Amino acid sequence: MKQLFYLISIFFGIACSENQPSLYTHYTSFPMEQELTSKAVALDTADVLRYPFRITVKENVAIILDLHHPDYFYHAFTYPEWKYITSFGKRGEGIDEMIAGSALQFLSLDSIWTLDNRKQQISRWHLIPSEGTVKCEETVDLDKVLGIPMDFCVTGSTFLITNYQSGHRFVEVDRKGKLLRAYGAIPTEKQKNKQSSTVLALAWRSFIAYHPSTSVLVLATQLGEVLEINSLRNTDPIVLYGPYGEPIFQATPNGQIIPTGIMGFSDIKITDNYIYAVFHGRPFKEISAAYQKGERAADGGYSIYVYDLKGNLIKKYMLTIPIYGIDVNEETNIIIATSVNTDDSIVEIKM
Repeated sequence: MKQLFYLISIFFGIACSENQPSLYTHYTSFPMEQELTSKAVALDTADVLRYPFRITVKENVAIILDLHHPDYFYHAFTYPEWKYITSFGKRGEGIDEMIAGSALQFLSLDSIWTLDNRKQQISRWHLIPSEGTVKCEETVDLDKVLGIPMDFCVTGSTFLITNYQSGHRFVEVDRKGKLLRAYGAIPTEKQKNKQSSTVLALAWRSFIAYHPSTSVLVLATQLGEVLEINSLRNTDPIVLYGPYGEPIFQATPNGQIIPTGIMGFSDIKITDNYIYAVFHGRPFKEISAAYQKGERAADGGYSIYVYDLKGNLIKKYMLTIPIYGIDVNEETNIIIATSVNTDDSIVEIKM
C-alpha cells in the first residue's frame, strides 16, 4: 500500500452524473487489437533493481529510474548487452544528493536530465560509459511559486513542467527555473467549478512526453483514461476520453484526495508518427481488496495504446505481464519495458 500511495501522490472526489453535451472526443475501443509476448532481459546485476519505474535507451546505453533502491535512483547499463555501468542520483538530503528522483530525460550521454520533485530541482548529468563515471554538470532550482513539479520535458532552452499550483495544465520555465508562460486548462467535463484548482490538479496528475521536431506534447492521466495532445505551435489541444473517462476521486476536508476510480496510464512515449501509452485500467476497489487480503496485487498495465499525432486510434497491444515504463524503437520494432512486481525487472516486447 505504501508503494501505491507513493506513486499516486495524493488524489480524488465523486464525479457528478449530470447529462450534458460532451466537450471532447470519446472512444470506446481500438480498431485493431494484438497480443504481444515478452522476453525477460538477463541483467548481469539483476539484484540492483528494486522498483524500476522508468526506462530510456539511447547511444547504446539504457538508464533506469528506480523508485525504491536504498542508495541510488538511477542505474545505467550497456545496451543491448545489459552490462551494469554505474548508478547515480544518490539518495539523501545533502547538497549533491536527491530526496525524490521522480523523472528522467535522456537526450545524450552529456545531457541526462533528472527531476527531484521534493527539492524542486532539475539536474543535468554527463555519463562516460567507458570509464563507468557520471558527473552532475548543472542544477536548476525551480521557482518556488511553481509548487511541486510532478513531471517534466526538456525542449532545448526551456523546460515544460506539470505541477499542482499553476492553475494550468503545464508551464514553461527557463534554464534558470523562472516561469515564462502557462498553458491550458484541465479538460474536465464534470468537476469544473466544483473543486479548487489545486485539488483538481492533484486528481488530474499526468505523465508527459515531448517530441522536439514536431513540438508535440502529450499528457496522459495517472487516474482515469484521458489523453491530451498539445502542439506548442497551436494552442488548441486534442482531448481524447477513453471508456473510463476522467479521474474519479473523493476530496477530503484538508484538501487531499482519495482515488475511487481506476489506475490509468503509467508511461507515455512519442515517436515521429505515433504515441505509445501504457494503460492499467484496474479499479482501486480491487487493488485495496487484494491488499486487505494480504495478496500481492498486480502492479502495472497489461495494455499499450497506440495513437497517431492527430489523436486517431491505431492499435491496442495486449500483454501477458504487467509493465510500468517503456522505451520504443520503431526501427527494430522492439519495446523495452520495466516490470515492478514480477521476477523479470526488464522485459523485451516484439511488436
